[in-house]
Amino acid sequence: MRKQGTAMPLLHDRPSLTCMPLKHSHDAHHGLDHSLDDGGLIEILDLDAAVLAEHIADITQWLPLDAQPRLIVDLGCGTGAGTFALLERFPDAHVIAVDSSTSHLQRLRSKACEHGEETRVRTVHADLDGPHWPDLGIPDLVWASASLHHMADPERALRMVHHLMAPGGLFAVVELADFPRFLPENKPEDRPGLEERCHAAGDRLRAGHMPHRGADWGPILTAAGFTVEGKRTITVNIEGTRNRSVGAYALSGLQRIRHGIADALDPEDLAALDRLLDTNNDHSILRRSDLLVRTERTVWAARRTA
Repeated sequence: MRKQGTAMPLLHDRPSLTCMPLKHSHDAHHGLDHSLDDGGLIEILDLDAAVLAEHIADITQWLPLDAQPRLIVDLGCGTGAGTFALLERFPDAHVIAVDSSTSHLQRLRSKACEHGEETRVRTVHADLDGPHWPDLGIPDLVWASASLHHMADPERALRMVHHLMAPGGLFAVVELADFPRFLPENKPEDRPGLEERCHAAGDRLRAGHMPHRGADWGPILTAAGFTVEGKRTITVNIEGTRNRSVGAYALSGLQRIRHGIADALDPEDLAALDRLLDTNNDHSILRRSDLLVRTERTVWAARRTA
Protein backbone atom coordinates (compact mmCIF):
# COMPACT_ATOMS: atom_id res chain seq x y z
CA MET A 1 0.00 0.00 0.00
CA ARG A 2 1.24 3.47 -0.77
CA LYS A 3 0.82 6.28 1.73
CA GLN A 4 -1.27 9.30 0.82
CA GLY A 5 0.42 11.84 -1.40
CA THR A 6 2.55 9.42 -3.40
CA ALA A 7 1.74 9.68 -7.08
CA MET A 8 1.73 6.56 -9.19
CA PRO A 9 -0.23 4.95 -12.01
CA LEU A 10 -3.60 3.59 -10.99
CA LEU A 11 -3.41 0.12 -12.41
CA HIS A 12 -1.06 -2.33 -14.01
CA ASP A 13 -2.74 -5.67 -14.58
CA ARG A 14 -0.58 -8.71 -15.20
CA PRO A 15 -2.97 -11.56 -16.14
CA SER A 16 -0.18 -14.10 -16.48
CA LEU A 17 3.31 -14.34 -15.08
CA THR A 18 6.52 -14.51 -17.08
CA CYS A 19 9.13 -16.46 -15.18
CA MET A 20 12.60 -14.93 -15.01
CA PRO A 21 15.68 -16.01 -13.04
CA LEU A 22 15.51 -15.10 -9.37
CA LYS A 23 18.10 -12.42 -8.65
CA HIS A 24 17.29 -11.07 -5.21
CA SER A 25 19.18 -12.37 -2.19
CA HIS A 26 19.28 -11.42 1.48
CA ASP A 27 22.39 -13.37 2.47
CA ALA A 28 25.10 -10.70 2.29
CA HIS A 29 25.62 -7.88 4.80
CA HIS A 30 28.94 -6.05 4.75
CA GLY A 31 29.83 -3.37 7.28
CA LEU A 32 27.32 -0.76 8.45
CA ASP A 33 24.35 -0.02 6.20
CA HIS A 34 21.99 2.77 7.27
CA SER A 35 20.01 2.88 4.03
CA LEU A 36 16.50 1.58 3.48
CA ASP A 37 15.90 1.60 -0.23
CA ASP A 38 13.15 -0.46 -1.79
CA GLY A 39 15.47 -3.44 -1.95
CA GLY A 40 15.96 -3.20 1.81
CA LEU A 41 12.21 -3.22 2.39
CA ILE A 42 11.83 -6.21 0.07
CA GLU A 43 14.44 -8.01 2.15
CA ILE A 44 12.55 -7.28 5.37
CA LEU A 45 9.27 -8.51 3.89
CA ASP A 46 10.91 -11.72 2.66
CA LEU A 47 12.56 -12.34 6.03
CA ASP A 48 9.29 -11.61 7.84
CA ALA A 49 7.62 -14.26 5.69
CA ALA A 50 10.39 -16.79 6.32
CA VAL A 51 10.57 -16.30 10.09
CA LEU A 52 6.81 -16.10 10.69
CA ALA A 53 5.72 -18.73 8.13
CA GLU A 54 4.37 -21.10 10.79
CA HIS A 55 2.30 -18.36 12.42
CA ILE A 56 0.89 -17.12 9.10
CA ALA A 57 -0.09 -20.68 8.22
CA ASP A 58 -1.75 -20.99 11.64
CA ILE A 59 -3.91 -17.94 10.87
CA THR A 60 -5.01 -19.36 7.50
CA GLN A 61 -5.96 -22.64 9.21
CA TRP A 62 -8.08 -20.76 11.77
CA LEU A 63 -10.20 -18.82 9.26
CA PRO A 64 -13.92 -19.75 9.67
CA LEU A 65 -14.73 -20.61 6.07
CA ASP A 66 -17.97 -22.28 4.99
CA ALA A 67 -16.34 -23.69 1.85
CA GLN A 68 -12.97 -23.72 0.15
CA PRO A 69 -12.45 -20.37 -1.61
CA ARG A 70 -11.87 -20.35 -5.34
CA LEU A 71 -10.88 -16.68 -5.78
CA ILE A 72 -8.83 -14.83 -3.14
CA VAL A 73 -7.73 -11.19 -3.19
CA ASP A 74 -4.63 -10.23 -1.20
CA LEU A 75 -4.78 -6.46 -0.59
CA GLY A 76 -1.38 -4.88 0.03
CA CYS A 77 0.34 -8.18 -0.75
CA GLY A 78 3.93 -6.96 -0.41
CA THR A 79 6.28 -9.68 -1.61
CA GLY A 80 3.70 -12.41 -1.03
CA ALA A 81 3.84 -13.74 2.55
CA GLY A 82 0.05 -14.01 2.66
CA THR A 83 -0.31 -14.92 -1.00
CA PHE A 84 1.83 -18.06 -0.73
CA ALA A 85 0.38 -19.11 2.62
CA LEU A 86 -3.10 -18.90 1.07
CA LEU A 87 -2.03 -20.84 -2.03
CA GLU A 88 -0.65 -23.57 0.25
CA ARG A 89 -3.76 -23.64 2.43
CA PHE A 90 -6.26 -23.63 -0.46
CA PRO A 91 -4.83 -25.74 -3.31
CA ASP A 92 -7.77 -25.13 -5.67
CA ALA A 93 -7.77 -21.34 -5.26
CA HIS A 94 -6.36 -18.55 -7.41
CA VAL A 95 -5.01 -15.37 -5.83
CA ILE A 96 -5.14 -11.81 -7.14
CA ALA A 97 -2.23 -10.03 -5.42
CA VAL A 98 -2.66 -6.24 -5.23
CA ASP A 99 -0.01 -3.70 -4.25
CA SER A 100 1.09 -0.18 -5.11
CA SER A 101 4.78 -1.15 -5.39
CA THR A 102 5.96 -2.45 -8.74
CA SER A 103 9.14 -3.86 -7.17
CA HIS A 104 7.16 -5.79 -4.57
CA LEU A 105 4.98 -7.28 -7.29
CA GLN A 106 8.02 -8.17 -9.38
CA ARG A 107 9.51 -9.97 -6.40
CA LEU A 108 6.22 -11.81 -5.82
CA ARG A 109 6.10 -12.86 -9.49
CA SER A 110 9.66 -14.19 -9.25
CA LYS A 111 8.78 -16.23 -6.18
CA ALA A 112 5.63 -17.56 -7.84
CA CYS A 113 7.74 -18.82 -10.71
CA GLU A 114 10.30 -20.29 -8.31
CA HIS A 115 7.54 -22.25 -6.57
CA GLY A 116 5.78 -23.27 -9.77
CA GLU A 117 2.66 -21.27 -8.87
CA GLU A 118 2.68 -18.76 -11.73
CA THR A 119 -0.62 -20.04 -13.17
CA ARG A 120 -2.43 -19.49 -9.86
CA VAL A 121 -1.36 -15.89 -9.23
CA ARG A 122 -2.35 -12.64 -10.96
CA THR A 123 -0.69 -9.43 -9.85
CA VAL A 124 -2.43 -6.07 -9.97
CA HIS A 125 -0.60 -2.78 -9.49
CA ALA A 126 -3.03 -0.30 -7.98
CA ASP A 127 -3.28 2.67 -5.64
CA LEU A 128 -6.23 1.73 -3.45
CA ASP A 129 -6.39 5.27 -2.09
CA GLY A 130 -7.23 6.38 -5.64
CA PRO A 131 -10.77 7.25 -6.78
CA HIS A 132 -11.36 3.95 -8.61
CA TRP A 133 -10.44 0.39 -7.83
CA PRO A 134 -9.44 -2.11 -10.52
CA ASP A 135 -11.64 -5.05 -11.43
CA LEU A 136 -10.82 -7.72 -8.84
CA GLY A 137 -13.66 -10.10 -9.66
CA ILE A 138 -15.97 -11.39 -6.93
CA PRO A 139 -13.68 -13.00 -4.35
CA ASP A 140 -14.73 -15.59 -1.77
CA LEU A 141 -11.95 -14.45 0.54
CA VAL A 142 -10.17 -11.11 0.90
CA TRP A 143 -6.95 -10.96 2.92
CA ALA A 144 -5.35 -7.75 4.21
CA SER A 145 -2.30 -8.23 6.42
CA ALA A 146 -0.57 -5.19 7.93
CA SER A 147 -1.73 -3.12 4.97
CA LEU A 148 -4.88 -1.21 5.96
CA HIS A 149 -3.02 1.05 8.40
CA HIS A 150 -0.96 2.40 5.48
CA MET A 151 -4.06 3.73 3.74
CA ALA A 152 -5.19 7.34 3.92
CA ASP A 153 -8.85 6.30 4.36
CA PRO A 154 -9.08 2.68 5.50
CA GLU A 155 -12.78 3.03 6.35
CA ARG A 156 -13.47 3.75 2.68
CA ALA A 157 -11.36 0.73 1.73
CA LEU A 158 -13.46 -1.51 3.98
CA ARG A 159 -16.64 -0.26 2.32
CA MET A 160 -15.09 -0.96 -1.09
CA VAL A 161 -14.24 -4.52 -0.03
CA HIS A 162 -17.80 -5.01 1.24
CA HIS A 163 -19.15 -3.90 -2.13
CA LEU A 164 -16.65 -6.12 -3.95
CA MET A 165 -17.43 -9.41 -2.23
CA ALA A 166 -20.24 -11.85 -2.76
CA PRO A 167 -22.65 -12.38 0.16
CA GLY A 168 -21.16 -14.96 2.50
CA GLY A 169 -17.59 -14.07 1.58
CA LEU A 170 -14.97 -13.71 4.31
CA PHE A 171 -12.66 -10.77 4.95
CA ALA A 172 -9.54 -11.50 7.03
CA VAL A 173 -7.76 -8.47 8.49
CA VAL A 174 -4.40 -9.00 10.18
CA GLU A 175 -2.83 -6.23 12.25
CA LEU A 176 0.48 -6.17 14.08
CA ALA A 177 0.78 -4.67 17.52
CA ASP A 178 4.21 -3.22 16.78
CA PHE A 179 7.51 -3.97 15.11
CA PRO A 180 9.09 -7.16 16.49
CA ARG A 181 11.55 -7.04 19.37
CA PHE A 182 14.80 -8.91 18.82
CA LEU A 183 16.74 -8.48 22.07
CA PRO A 184 15.94 -9.74 25.57
CA GLU A 185 14.68 -7.09 27.96
CA ASN A 186 17.37 -4.80 29.43
CA LYS A 187 19.80 -5.53 26.60
CA PRO A 188 22.28 -4.76 25.08
CA GLU A 189 24.66 -4.77 27.98
CA ASP A 190 26.20 -1.37 27.18
CA ARG A 191 22.78 0.41 26.79
CA PRO A 192 20.04 -1.54 28.58
CA GLY A 193 16.55 -0.82 27.24
CA LEU A 194 17.89 0.54 23.93
CA GLU A 195 15.39 -1.32 21.77
CA GLU A 196 12.36 -0.05 23.71
CA ARG A 197 13.61 3.53 23.45
CA CYS A 198 14.07 3.08 19.70
CA HIS A 199 10.50 1.81 19.35
CA ALA A 200 9.15 4.65 21.47
CA ALA A 201 10.90 7.18 19.22
CA GLY A 202 9.46 5.48 16.15
CA ASP A 203 5.96 5.46 17.63
CA ARG A 204 6.13 9.20 18.24
CA LEU A 205 7.24 9.87 14.68
CA ARG A 206 4.56 7.61 13.14
CA ALA A 207 1.65 8.83 15.26
CA GLY A 208 0.72 11.68 12.93
CA HIS A 209 0.85 9.92 9.57
CA MET A 210 -0.13 6.34 10.51
CA PRO A 211 -2.91 6.71 13.11
CA HIS A 212 -4.49 3.31 12.36
CA ARG A 213 -1.40 1.25 13.14
CA GLY A 214 -2.38 -1.25 15.83
CA ALA A 215 -6.07 -0.35 15.47
CA ASP A 216 -8.95 -2.43 16.75
CA TRP A 217 -10.52 -3.26 13.38
CA GLY A 218 -13.58 -5.00 14.82
CA PRO A 219 -15.80 -1.91 15.26
CA ILE A 220 -14.54 -0.44 11.97
CA LEU A 221 -15.45 -3.64 10.12
CA THR A 222 -18.90 -3.61 11.71
CA ALA A 223 -19.43 0.01 10.68
CA ALA A 224 -18.56 -0.97 7.08
CA GLY A 225 -21.36 -3.57 7.06
CA PHE A 226 -19.45 -6.74 7.98
CA THR A 227 -20.34 -9.22 10.70
CA VAL A 228 -17.26 -10.04 12.77
CA GLU A 229 -17.31 -13.79 13.40
CA GLY A 230 -14.00 -14.24 15.14
CA LYS A 231 -10.94 -12.53 16.55
CA ARG A 232 -7.67 -14.15 17.51
CA THR A 233 -4.32 -12.86 18.74
CA ILE A 234 -1.20 -14.79 17.76
CA THR A 235 1.73 -14.43 20.16
CA VAL A 236 5.12 -14.89 18.50
CA ASN A 237 8.18 -15.86 20.55
CA ILE A 238 10.89 -17.44 18.41
CA GLU A 239 14.42 -18.07 19.68
CA GLY A 240 17.18 -17.27 17.23
CA THR A 241 18.77 -20.65 17.78
CA ARG A 242 15.66 -22.28 16.29
CA ASN A 243 15.63 -20.26 13.07
CA ARG A 244 18.74 -19.22 11.17
CA SER A 245 16.90 -16.33 9.50
CA VAL A 246 16.33 -14.51 12.80
CA GLY A 247 19.75 -12.81 12.74
CA ALA A 248 19.24 -11.39 9.26
CA TYR A 249 15.68 -10.39 10.20
CA ALA A 250 16.90 -8.58 13.32
CA LEU A 251 19.63 -6.79 11.37
CA SER A 252 17.27 -5.64 8.62
CA GLY A 253 14.54 -4.68 11.07
CA LEU A 254 16.83 -2.56 13.23
CA GLN A 255 18.37 -0.96 10.14
CA ARG A 256 14.86 0.06 9.13
CA ILE A 257 14.17 1.53 12.56
CA ARG A 258 17.49 3.41 12.58
CA HIS A 259 16.75 4.87 9.14
CA GLY A 260 13.60 6.53 10.49
CA ILE A 261 14.59 7.65 13.99
CA ALA A 262 18.30 8.58 13.88
CA ASP A 263 17.62 12.28 14.42
CA ALA A 264 15.33 11.55 17.38
CA LEU A 265 17.75 9.35 19.34
CA ASP A 266 20.06 10.29 22.16
CA PRO A 267 23.66 10.31 20.77
CA GLU A 268 24.72 7.49 23.10
CA ASP A 269 21.73 5.39 22.05
CA LEU A 270 22.49 6.04 18.38
CA ALA A 271 26.11 4.98 18.90
CA ALA A 272 25.02 1.79 20.66
CA LEU A 273 22.54 1.02 17.88
CA ASP A 274 25.27 1.53 15.29
CA ARG A 275 27.49 -0.94 17.13
CA LEU A 276 24.72 -3.52 16.88
CA LEU A 277 24.28 -2.86 13.16
CA ASP A 278 27.98 -2.93 12.27
CA THR A 279 28.48 -6.52 11.15
CA ASN A 280 32.28 -6.11 11.38
CA ASN A 281 32.00 -5.21 15.06
CA ASP A 282 32.33 -7.69 17.93
CA HIS A 283 29.06 -6.22 19.30
CA SER A 284 27.18 -6.93 16.04
CA ILE A 285 23.68 -8.24 16.42
CA LEU A 286 24.68 -11.15 14.16
CA ARG A 287 27.18 -12.32 16.79
CA ARG A 288 24.63 -12.52 19.61
CA SER A 289 23.43 -15.90 20.88
CA ASP A 290 20.37 -14.48 22.66
CA LEU A 291 18.39 -13.16 19.68
CA LEU A 292 14.66 -13.78 19.48
CA VAL A 293 11.54 -12.51 17.76
CA ARG A 294 8.77 -11.22 20.03
CA THR A 295 5.61 -9.73 18.60
CA GLU A 296 1.84 -10.12 18.39
CA ARG A 297 -0.53 -10.21 15.45
CA THR A 298 -4.31 -10.04 15.70
CA VAL A 299 -6.68 -11.34 13.03
CA TRP A 300 -10.34 -10.48 12.58
CA ALA A 301 -12.59 -12.71 10.44
CA ALA A 302 -15.55 -10.73 9.11
CA ARG A 303 -18.44 -12.02 7.01
CA ARG A 304 -20.02 -10.10 4.15
CA THR A 305 -23.66 -10.84 4.94
CA ALA A 306 -26.49 -10.35 2.46
